[in-house]
Amino acid sequence: MAKKENDRVIFTKEMKKTHTLLAPSMAPIHFGIVQNVFRSCGYKMEFLTNSGPQIAQEGLKYVHNDTCYPALLVIGQMIDALNSGKYDINKVALMITQTGGGCRASNYIHLLRKALKKAGYGLVPVVSLNMSGLESNPGFKLTLPMLRKIIAGIVYGDELMLLSNQVRPYEAVAGETDRLLSGWINKISTTFDANKGFTVRHMLPTLEAIAADFAKIPVNRTPKIRVGVVGEIYVKYASLGNNNLEDFLRQQGCEYMVPGIMGFALFKVDNRLEDCKLYGGNPAKYALCSILMQYLTKMETGLIEAVKKYPQFVCPSPYQHIKSLVKGVVGYGSKMGEGWLLTAEMMELSETGYPNIVCTQPFGCLPNHINGKGMIRKIKTVDPRANIVPIDYDPSATRVNQENRIKLMLAVAKEELDAQPFASAVTVPPVIIDDVVTV
Repeated sequence: MAKKENDRVIFTKEMKKTHTLLAPSMAPIHFGIVQNVFRSCGYKMEFLTNSGPQIAQEGLKYVHNDTCYPALLVIGQMIDALNSGKYDINKVALMITQTGGGCRASNYIHLLRKALKKAGYGLVPVVSLNMSGLESNPGFKLTLPMLRKIIAGIVYGDELMLLSNQVRPYEAVAGETDRLLSGWINKISTTFDANKGFTVRHMLPTLEAIAADFAKIPVNRTPKIRVGVVGEIYVKYASLGNNNLEDFLRQQGCEYMVPGIMGFALFKVDNRLEDCKLYGGNPAKYALCSILMQYLTKMETGLIEAVKKYPQFVCPSPYQHIKSLVKGVVGYGSKMGEGWLLTAEMMELSETGYPNIVCTQPFGCLPNHINGKGMIRKIKTVDPRANIVPIDYDPSATRVNQENRIKLMLAVAKEELDAQPFASAVTVPPVIIDDVVTV
C-alpha cells in the first residue's frame, strides 16, 4: 500500500530497492553521465527518450494550454511512458526538478501529480529533486558525494558537448566523434563508480585527456556556417523541445555551438550573491554561496585551461567575462528563468565567431522572451555582426515554419561567408514560405 503524506504518495526506503525512477531527459551527454551517478548510488534510474507528436497531445490532455510549453512536454512524456506498457506501474516512480524560484518550473511537480490523478496513475510516487528542502522522501536523499559527482558530470558533459560539436562536422571518418564520446562517458562513469574522478584535483588531468583525444581525431576543415543555439534551458538542449534542432543544423551543413550548463549553474549561484548586494540578506547565506561560487569557478577554469591548449578549438569564455558583456545592456536584477544570461550568451557567441544565432523561445516563458527576442535590437546595436532569429516553440507551431525561418537566417549567413576571402561554396537549401521559393 502506498504511503501518503499531505495528499502525496511517499517514495519509501523500500521503493529505492524495487522501483525505477523515471525522469525527463534534456541534455543527452550530461544526463547520460548523471544517470550513471544515480545508478552507482543505488537508484534504478532512467531518463526518458520517448518522443513523437503524441507527447505534446498527451500533455494537452492533462495540462492547461496556457501553461509553459516545457511543462506540457515533460508531463506528456512521463504519462506517455506510463501508457506505453514498458513499465510495471506498481514499481515505478517519477522524478522532476523543483527550483523554488520565480519560474513556474517550481510548480511542475504539482501539475504532474494532478495530471497523474486524471490519467489514473494517482498512486505513482513523484520525487522532487531540489536543494531547497521543498519536499523530502525517505527513499531518496541528495547526499554531498552524490551532488559532487553530479556537478563533476556536468563539467565533463560541457567539455564533451563543446568538443564533439566542433569536431563532428569536419571528421574525416564518419562516426569517429560519437565513438570517442561514448567511450569517454563510459570511462567517466566507471571512475565515478570507483568513487574517484570528481574532485577538482582529479578532474584536471581527465579534462586535459579528453581535449587531447578529441584533438587527435582526423578532420577536413572546410568553411561552414557557424551557428549558436541559446534560449530557455529545456528547449535549448532537449531535442523533444526544439524539434531536433541540432539534427536539422547538421543536415544544413552547419557547425553549431551550444553554451554549457555550467554557465547556468554559475548564474544561479551568482544570483543569490546579487540578491544580497541589491536587497540585503543573510550574511551566512552570502558566505556559503561565495564558497560554492569559488568551487564552481575552479571547475570552469579547469575546463577552459584544458581546451585552451589546442588552438583548433574555440574555447568558452569565463563566466565573469560573459557577465561583463551585458553591463549597460540589461540589469543583473533580471534573473528569472535564464535572465540576463540569455542576452549575454548571444553576445558571447557573436564575439567568439558564432554570430548566427537561433534563440529558442517556448510558449509561456515571459522572462525568456524579454531577455531573448526583446534584446535582439540592442544586441545588434552593440555588435552588428549578430544575425539572430527567434523561434517560437509551442503545440501549434509547425516544424516546417520553424525550419524555414532558420533557413532564412542561414541564407544571410551564407552571404556573409561567401564574402569572406577564400570561402568555399556552402549550399543552403531553398526556403518555401506560402508556396514561394526563396534562395
